Amino acid sequence: MQQQDNNQYNTNYDADLWNQDLAPTTNASRTWNWLHFASLWVAMVVCVPAYMLASGLVSEGMNWWQAVITVMLGNVIVLVPMVLVGHAGAKYGVPFPVLLRSAFGTKGARIPAVARGLVACGWFGIQSWMGGSALYVIINSLTAEALVSSPLPFFGINLLQLCCFVIFWAMHLYFIKQGTESIRWLESFAAPFLIAMGLALLYWAYSKAGGFGQMLSVPSKFGAGAEKEGQFVPVFIAGVTAMVSFWATMALNIPDFTRFAKSQKDQIVGQAVGLPIPMALFAFIGVAVTSASVVIYGEPIWDPIVLAGKMGGMGVVFAMAVLVLATLTTNLAANLVAPAYGFSNLSPKIINFKLGGYIAAGIGLAIFPWKLLETAGGYLFVWLVGYSALLGPIAGILLADYFLLRKCQLNVSALFSHNGEYGASNGWNWAGLSALTLGILPNLPGFLHAAGILDSVSPIFDVIYGYAWFVGLFLAAALYLLLSKLLYR
Repeated sequence: MQQQDNNQYNTNYDADLWNQDLAPTTNASRTWNWLHFASLWVAMVVCVPAYMLASGLVSEGMNWWQAVITVMLGNVIVLVPMVLVGHAGAKYGVPFPVLLRSAFGTKGARIPAVARGLVACGWFGIQSWMGGSALYVIINSLTAEALVSSPLPFFGINLLQLCCFVIFWAMHLYFIKQGTESIRWLESFAAPFLIAMGLALLYWAYSKAGGFGQMLSVPSKFGAGAEKEGQFVPVFIAGVTAMVSFWATMALNIPDFTRFAKSQKDQIVGQAVGLPIPMALFAFIGVAVTSASVVIYGEPIWDPIVLAGKMGGMGVVFAMAVLVLATLTTNLAANLVAPAYGFSNLSPKIINFKLGGYIAAGIGLAIFPWKLLETAGGYLFVWLVGYSALLGPIAGILLADYFLLRKCQLNVSALFSHNGEYGASNGWNWAGLSALTLGILPNLPGFLHAAGILDSVSPIFDVIYGYAWFVGLFLAAALYLLLSKLLYR
């Protein structure tokens, strides 16, 4: 589809819905081919949280092949909405917050856009903490832990840890200032290097553990027998949901990237090559190395930063430097672009992409992300599954609106006008907003139970929560189509 030149302000656009960053992309700015998308995904996949997904499943009792299959299945599933939602970005050149206006109204779209942005801010904080932790290990290795001190009151971490967190956080500010093209360059540069380093880590574990036989010999605690198999199923289901949840964030705002695609084929092929295969490889590295840590150190070490700290010597410095680069590439693409556009959408006249990115970075600084990573179970089943209960309904509504209700046909100009066909009820599409609310509600009791806020709930709510993303997606999609027919047809 040929895009008009948007360098000039369109007088038909409402000022509170438009700026240069939110405008449809021009032909000149469509520079991403399939290799760029594949590199984007490789650079995002190779990161500490992705490593911890599979190795966290091992620490929860799975053996290596059970964890790899769980991760692979989740990523094949989430690739489907990733490509489908990306279709709209590639066809019309609009970012995620603008696409939301079709289903939620020109004003109502701000609610899911900010919700997605706040989840990204949480992830940004988590990744910044991990990158800062890598810097912390480097400094301790070079100074023989001379700078280690007691935890600070209120923060719960020591001064050096806090400083490393802030230093790594500040690295992102340069790329926010330079915009999305600088992110594309970094992802393309880092992708092959990060794959090589992942394979090097696997070789190290292979050598230390005495071969793959020893490395992968740790059995599943879910052995034969009806009772143990019954224990496996809930963990497997919640694990698949957590895997889907991990990239459910990107499955929503992928138009922020596909809007720069040269063609529809480029975004489809690039994502299909770049997500499932590298994720499966990195999952195997994560579970193999975690299993090997049982042989090498006598316990499963699911956090690669802790593992690297045990290696000793200059190997620690090199390993941590790689982790810093891996975390930076993932954080920029996955956790800053979405909130930057989302916050810009709140007030386009005042907030552009750069200021939106700075706001997101500020929130990520303030959330104490180390609290979310205290246990594998908390990371997988409270944080990941929990926010999937919010994002699943948004994805379902988007897909139902774009593919089923509008048959992939959008009026781009109307997306920037309160008086256009997407204005709904004074800018609020109550079909979308009601479906979003109702899609979230069934998962709320299970989340409160998993988070320890409720001591007990009916077992059915725990079962529903195990399928949080799927329940929210299908329920919200169906309700949206029904309510759209009743309210606006």
